[in-house]
Amino acid sequence: MTERRPVFPGVIEMNHQAGWRIGCNVYLVYDDRNWVLIDIGYEESVDEIVELIRQMDFPLSQCRGLIATHADVDHIQGLAKAKTILKAPVLAHPLAVEPLESGDRIKTFAEIAAQNVHMAMPIVKVDSTIADGDIIEVGTRKLEVWHTPGHTDSQLAFRMGELLFSGDNIYRDGSVGAIDAHHGSDITAFIGSLERIAASDVTWLLPSHGPIFRKDDAMLARTIERLTGYLTLADFGTCASHWPLIDEWDRELAEGRLPTG
Repeated sequence: MTERRPVFPGVIEMNHQAGWRIGCNVYLVYDDRNWVLIDIGYEESVDEIVELIRQMDFPLSQCRGLIATHADVDHIQGLAKAKTILKAPVLAHPLAVEPLESGDRIKTFAEIAAQNVHMAMPIVKVDSTIADGDIIEVGTRKLEVWHTPGHTDSQLAFRMGELLFSGDNIYRDGSVGAIDAHHGSDITAFIGSLERIAASDVTWLLPSHGPIFRKDDAMLARTIERLTGYLTLADFGTCASHWPLIDEWDRELAEGRLPTG
Protein backbone atom coordinates (compact mmCIF):
# COMPACT_ATOMS: atom_id res chain seq x y z
CA MET A 1 0.00 0.00 0.00
CA THR A 2 1.28 3.46 -0.92
CA GLU A 3 1.10 6.12 1.78
CA ARG A 4 -1.69 8.60 1.16
CA ARG A 5 -0.64 12.25 0.94
CA PRO A 6 -3.79 14.29 1.55
CA VAL A 7 -3.53 18.04 0.94
CA PHE A 8 -6.42 18.53 3.39
CA PRO A 9 -8.39 16.02 5.46
CA GLY A 10 -10.36 13.88 3.03
CA VAL A 11 -8.75 15.41 -0.07
CA ILE A 12 -5.98 13.96 -2.23
CA GLU A 13 -4.79 15.79 -5.36
CA MET A 14 -3.46 13.16 -7.76
CA ASN A 15 -0.52 15.17 -9.19
CA HIS A 16 0.59 15.91 -5.62
CA GLN A 17 0.16 12.26 -4.69
CA ALA A 18 2.25 11.14 -7.68
CA GLY A 19 4.95 13.78 -7.15
CA TRP A 20 4.83 14.90 -10.77
CA ARG A 21 2.37 16.57 -13.10
CA ILE A 22 0.11 14.00 -14.72
CA GLY A 23 -2.26 16.59 -16.17
CA CYS A 24 -5.00 18.84 -14.85
CA ASN A 25 -5.63 18.69 -11.12
CA VAL A 26 -7.68 15.62 -10.22
CA TYR A 27 -9.13 15.64 -6.71
CA LEU A 28 -10.06 12.47 -4.86
CA VAL A 29 -12.50 13.36 -2.08
CA TYR A 30 -13.05 10.55 0.41
CA ASP A 31 -14.59 9.54 3.71
CA ASP A 32 -13.57 6.13 4.98
CA ARG A 33 -13.95 3.83 1.93
CA ASN A 34 -16.30 5.99 -0.15
CA TRP A 35 -14.77 8.38 -2.66
CA VAL A 36 -15.37 10.52 -5.74
CA LEU A 37 -13.14 12.10 -8.35
CA ILE A 38 -13.42 15.72 -9.42
CA ASP A 39 -12.24 15.66 -13.07
CA ILE A 40 -10.10 12.93 -14.60
CA GLY A 41 -7.93 14.55 -17.28
CA TYR A 42 -6.81 13.04 -20.56
CA GLU A 43 -7.64 9.48 -21.56
CA GLU A 44 -3.96 8.52 -21.62
CA SER A 45 -3.65 9.37 -17.90
CA VAL A 46 -6.58 7.25 -16.67
CA ASP A 47 -4.62 4.02 -16.13
CA GLU A 48 -1.96 5.84 -14.10
CA ILE A 49 -4.56 7.58 -11.95
CA VAL A 50 -6.53 4.38 -11.34
CA GLU A 51 -3.35 2.54 -10.41
CA LEU A 52 -2.43 5.29 -7.92
CA ILE A 53 -5.91 4.97 -6.40
CA ARG A 54 -5.50 1.20 -6.17
CA GLN A 55 -2.07 1.56 -4.54
CA MET A 56 -3.57 3.87 -1.90
CA ASP A 57 -5.98 1.05 -1.04
CA PHE A 58 -9.19 2.75 -2.10
CA PRO A 59 -11.64 0.04 -3.25
CA LEU A 60 -12.39 0.76 -6.90
CA SER A 61 -15.95 -0.47 -6.38
CA GLN A 62 -16.51 2.30 -3.82
CA CYS A 63 -16.17 5.17 -6.30
CA ARG A 64 -19.43 7.07 -5.91
CA GLY A 65 -19.02 9.45 -8.82
CA LEU A 66 -16.90 10.95 -11.58
CA ILE A 67 -17.60 14.67 -11.42
CA ALA A 68 -16.88 17.00 -14.35
CA THR A 69 -16.08 20.58 -13.44
CA HIS A 70 -16.87 21.47 -17.07
CA ALA A 71 -16.69 19.98 -20.55
CA ASP A 72 -13.15 20.84 -21.69
CA VAL A 73 -11.09 18.04 -23.19
CA ASP A 74 -8.16 18.41 -20.79
CA HIS A 75 -10.54 17.71 -17.90
CA ILE A 76 -12.89 15.08 -19.26
CA GLN A 77 -11.39 13.22 -22.24
CA GLY A 78 -10.79 10.25 -19.94
CA LEU A 79 -14.32 10.09 -18.52
CA ALA A 80 -15.57 7.30 -20.79
CA LYS A 81 -12.56 5.11 -20.02
CA ALA A 82 -12.72 5.82 -16.28
CA LYS A 83 -16.44 5.07 -16.23
CA THR A 84 -15.82 1.71 -17.88
CA ILE A 85 -13.12 0.78 -15.36
CA LEU A 86 -14.76 2.10 -12.20
CA LYS A 87 -18.42 1.46 -13.06
CA ALA A 88 -19.20 4.83 -11.47
CA PRO A 89 -21.79 7.44 -12.52
CA VAL A 90 -20.78 10.61 -14.34
CA LEU A 91 -22.07 13.88 -12.87
CA ALA A 92 -22.03 17.20 -14.73
CA HIS A 93 -23.93 20.45 -15.17
CA PRO A 94 -26.89 20.28 -17.60
CA LEU A 95 -25.04 22.53 -20.07
CA ALA A 96 -22.17 20.01 -20.20
CA VAL A 97 -24.43 17.14 -21.22
CA GLU A 98 -24.64 17.89 -24.95
CA PRO A 99 -20.88 18.31 -25.58
CA LEU A 100 -20.07 15.24 -23.46
CA GLU A 101 -22.72 12.97 -24.95
CA SER A 102 -22.11 14.09 -28.55
CA GLY A 103 -18.32 14.32 -28.30
CA ASP A 104 -18.37 17.93 -29.54
CA ARG A 105 -14.72 18.49 -30.44
CA ILE A 106 -15.09 22.24 -31.03
CA LYS A 107 -16.82 23.22 -27.80
CA THR A 108 -14.58 20.93 -25.74
CA PHE A 109 -11.39 22.38 -27.30
CA ALA A 110 -10.44 18.98 -28.69
CA GLU A 111 -10.23 20.50 -32.17
CA ILE A 112 -8.30 23.75 -32.71
CA ALA A 113 -7.25 23.46 -36.35
CA ALA A 114 -5.33 26.75 -36.42
CA GLN A 115 -2.98 25.41 -33.73
CA ASN A 116 -2.85 21.89 -35.16
CA VAL A 117 -4.78 20.49 -32.20
CA HIS A 118 -6.72 17.39 -33.26
CA MET A 119 -7.75 15.24 -30.30
CA ALA A 120 -10.33 12.54 -29.87
CA MET A 121 -13.32 13.33 -27.69
CA PRO A 122 -14.88 10.01 -26.63
CA ILE A 123 -18.58 10.33 -25.97
CA VAL A 124 -19.78 9.56 -22.47
CA LYS A 125 -23.25 9.29 -20.96
CA VAL A 126 -23.97 11.72 -18.13
CA ASP A 127 -25.84 9.78 -15.45
CA SER A 128 -26.85 12.68 -13.21
CA THR A 129 -26.95 16.42 -13.73
CA ILE A 130 -25.98 18.72 -10.89
CA ALA A 131 -26.82 22.40 -10.49
CA ASP A 132 -26.19 25.30 -8.18
CA GLY A 133 -27.15 24.49 -4.60
CA ASP A 134 -27.11 20.73 -4.98
CA ILE A 135 -25.23 18.71 -2.35
CA ILE A 136 -23.01 15.75 -3.24
CA GLU A 137 -22.52 13.47 -0.25
CA VAL A 138 -19.35 11.43 0.15
CA GLY A 139 -19.90 9.55 3.37
CA THR A 140 -20.21 12.32 5.96
CA ARG A 141 -18.53 14.90 3.74
CA LYS A 142 -20.66 17.25 1.69
CA LEU A 143 -19.78 19.08 -1.52
CA GLU A 144 -21.98 22.08 -2.21
CA VAL A 145 -22.34 22.69 -5.96
CA TRP A 146 -21.71 26.22 -7.25
CA HIS A 147 -22.50 27.11 -10.85
CA THR A 148 -19.73 29.53 -11.79
CA PRO A 149 -20.11 30.28 -15.53
CA GLY A 150 -17.69 32.47 -17.43
CA HIS A 151 -14.83 30.30 -18.64
CA THR A 152 -17.52 27.96 -19.97
CA ASP A 153 -21.27 27.98 -19.53
CA SER A 154 -21.09 24.68 -17.62
CA GLN A 155 -18.27 25.56 -15.21
CA LEU A 156 -18.83 24.26 -11.68
CA ALA A 157 -17.07 24.79 -8.38
CA PHE A 158 -17.59 22.79 -5.19
CA ARG A 159 -17.48 24.04 -1.62
CA MET A 160 -16.48 21.76 1.22
CA GLY A 161 -16.18 23.73 4.44
CA GLU A 162 -13.34 26.22 4.10
CA LEU A 163 -12.26 24.69 0.77
CA LEU A 164 -13.50 25.64 -2.69
CA PHE A 165 -12.66 23.34 -5.60
CA SER A 166 -12.61 26.33 -7.91
CA GLY A 167 -12.22 24.81 -11.37
CA ASP A 168 -10.84 27.10 -14.08
CA ASN A 169 -12.17 30.27 -12.46
CA ILE A 170 -8.93 31.58 -10.99
CA TYR A 171 -5.31 30.49 -10.58
CA ARG A 172 -2.63 31.52 -8.09
CA ASP A 173 -1.04 34.04 -10.48
CA GLY A 174 -4.35 35.81 -11.15
CA SER A 175 -4.88 34.14 -14.51
CA VAL A 176 -8.31 32.79 -15.40
CA GLY A 177 -9.54 30.00 -17.65
CA ALA A 178 -9.35 30.76 -21.36
CA ILE A 179 -11.95 33.21 -22.67
CA ASP A 180 -13.22 31.98 -26.03
CA ALA A 181 -16.65 32.32 -27.61
CA HIS A 182 -16.42 28.87 -29.20
CA HIS A 183 -16.86 27.09 -25.89
CA GLY A 184 -19.32 29.34 -24.19
CA SER A 185 -17.22 31.99 -22.47
CA ASP A 186 -19.11 34.96 -21.06
CA ILE A 187 -17.07 37.79 -19.52
CA THR A 188 -19.97 39.34 -17.61
CA ALA A 189 -20.83 35.95 -16.10
CA PHE A 190 -17.13 35.36 -15.37
CA ILE A 191 -16.96 38.59 -13.39
CA GLY A 192 -20.03 37.53 -11.42
CA SER A 193 -18.46 34.16 -10.61
CA LEU A 194 -15.25 35.78 -9.43
CA GLU A 195 -17.22 38.25 -7.32
CA ARG A 196 -19.04 35.33 -5.73
CA ILE A 197 -15.75 33.65 -4.86
CA ALA A 198 -14.32 36.92 -3.53
CA ALA A 199 -17.39 37.55 -1.34
CA SER A 200 -17.31 34.05 0.14
CA ASP A 201 -15.66 33.12 3.41
CA VAL A 202 -13.74 30.17 2.00
CA THR A 203 -10.07 30.07 2.96
CA TRP A 204 -8.49 27.85 0.31
CA LEU A 205 -8.95 27.66 -3.46
CA LEU A 206 -8.23 24.31 -5.10
CA PRO A 207 -8.00 25.10 -8.82
CA SER A 208 -8.10 22.77 -11.79
CA HIS A 209 -4.56 23.76 -12.85
CA GLY A 210 -1.51 24.71 -10.82
CA PRO A 211 -0.95 24.92 -7.09
CA ILE A 212 -3.57 25.20 -4.37
CA PHE A 213 -3.55 28.63 -2.76
CA ARG A 214 -5.09 30.71 0.01
CA LYS A 215 -7.88 32.99 -1.21
CA ASP A 216 -6.36 36.42 -1.89
CA ASP A 217 -9.00 39.14 -2.01
CA ALA A 218 -6.61 41.77 -3.41
CA MET A 219 -5.60 39.48 -6.26
CA LEU A 220 -9.22 38.63 -6.99
CA ALA A 221 -10.07 42.35 -7.08
CA ARG A 222 -7.28 42.99 -9.60
CA THR A 223 -8.49 40.09 -11.74
CA ILE A 224 -12.08 41.33 -11.66
CA GLU A 225 -10.90 44.81 -12.66
CA ARG A 226 -8.91 43.34 -15.56
CA LEU A 227 -11.86 41.32 -16.85
CA THR A 228 -14.15 44.32 -16.50
CA GLY A 229 -11.82 46.14 -18.88
CA TYR A 230 -12.18 43.32 -21.41
CA LEU A 231 -15.89 44.14 -21.74
CA THR A 232 -15.09 47.23 -23.78
CA LEU A 233 -11.99 46.03 -25.64
CA ALA A 234 -11.62 43.95 -28.80
CA ASP A 235 -9.21 41.51 -27.18
CA PHE A 236 -11.80 38.72 -26.94
CA GLY A 237 -13.95 39.54 -29.95
CA THR A 238 -17.62 38.76 -29.54
CA CYS A 239 -17.18 38.11 -25.83
CA ALA A 240 -16.99 41.89 -25.33
CA SER A 241 -20.26 43.66 -24.57
CA HIS A 242 -19.36 46.51 -26.93
CA TRP A 243 -16.33 48.31 -28.37
CA PRO A 244 -16.44 52.07 -27.63
CA LEU A 245 -13.63 52.77 -30.10
CA ILE A 246 -15.98 51.96 -32.98
CA ASP A 247 -18.54 54.41 -31.59
CA GLU A 248 -15.81 57.07 -31.52
CA TRP A 249 -14.83 56.25 -35.11
CA ASP A 250 -18.44 56.52 -36.27
CA ARG A 251 -18.62 60.01 -34.80
CA GLU A 252 -15.31 61.03 -36.36
CA LEU A 253 -16.43 59.74 -39.77
CA ALA A 254 -19.72 61.63 -39.52
CA GLU A 255 -17.83 64.80 -38.56
CA GLY A 256 -15.28 64.32 -41.35
CA ARG A 257 -12.41 64.53 -38.88
CA LEU A 258 -8.91 63.83 -40.16
CA PRO A 259 -6.19 62.03 -38.22
CA THR A 260 -4.54 64.20 -35.56
CA GLY A 261 -1.56 64.06 -33.29
